Amino acid sequence: MHARSDPGSPPVSRPGRQRVCVLGATGTIGRATVGALVGHGHEVVCLVRARTGVGGSSAPADTVRRLPGVAVRVVDAADPVSLRRDGFDGGRFEAVVSCMASRNGMPKDAWAVDYRAHMNVLDAAKQSGVRHLVLLSAICVQRPLLAFQHAKLAFEEALIASGMRYSIVRPTGFFKSLSGQIERVRNGRAYLIFGDGTLTACKPIGDADLAGYIAGCLDDESRWNRILPIGGPGPAITPRQQGEALFGMLGRPARFRSVPPGLLDIVVAGLGAVGRVLPPLAAKAELARIGRYYATESMLVLNPRTGRYDADATPSTGTETLFDFYRSVIDGGRAPERGDHAVF
Repeated sequence: MHARSDPGSPPVSRPGRQRVCVLGATGTIGRATVGALVGHGHEVVCLVRARTGVGGSSAPADTVRRLPGVAVRVVDAADPVSLRRDGFDGGRFEAVVSCMASRNGMPKDAWAVDYRAHMNVLDAAKQSGVRHLVLLSAICVQRPLLAFQHAKLAFEEALIASGMRYSIVRPTGFFKSLSGQIERVRNGRAYLIFGDGTLTACKPIGDADLAGYIAGCLDDESRWNRILPIGGPGPAITPRQQGEALFGMLGRPARFRSVPPGLLDIVVAGLGAVGRVLPPLAAKAELARIGRYYATESMLVLNPRTGRYDADATPSTGTETLFDFYRSVIDGGRAPERGDHAVF
């Protein structure tokens, strides 16, 4: 099933300062979004789990230190009672912004977080009179082949059908997800590509630019009751172009190591067959399917008439490019902690 992207019913009057509930505030985009909301003058309350971060390494006190100027409440989004009692019963919210997502895209986690936990949030928000829910989704749900994509789509459709005002933001790619080979190249190794490195393309968007766009959904009526694909500035770029840029910044000749995409099909088939007998390998098979998807599908708007990805139809926003980000890391900036986003 596919969610509609028409504007829907006419929006009501433009809001001003709002009291906003944020979920997923401890993630990379979540933290940036909290900062953008505060910068827009909104009052922000973050609903967080008891343990967050990679491997559950952070406690709520850590979240308070990292997100100054906002309120933090500990909730269990998987428990509707906890969500209402500990999250939504402490005063009315005008809007909910969710940057919450499953950690690794595995089927069990995806349906628990990307669908059921979000359904709990939607139910609690409706019961407490929330007017607007802004959802951080993903561009890859346009061609759903994986469990987490189906889970995200199922919630998108439930949100659209709920009668609540919504903004569904589908970014085309994160800098964090495309930063894994900086150290590899800096250490003199070849840049890994699938095929010739031009099979896919994306318009990656920076944390601050995406956060500003998400926060702007509360005030910009053109983003209400819409599905909103969004990329960063500049043309779409391929993995080969990413590698060439890295080598150029380091003053080294480009070296690539190609992995045949068909090899991933063999890996997926082999792990899938063995996984029917050994469950741990079934999880590895799903991770291999996710890897194959990103190796062969562009993160751009999909033209429904042609079935092809269309860079020109993919909206752009912001000022920071992926290559600006690469330069900042090479010049001594801190590389993002990728956790379950690590591929290479």
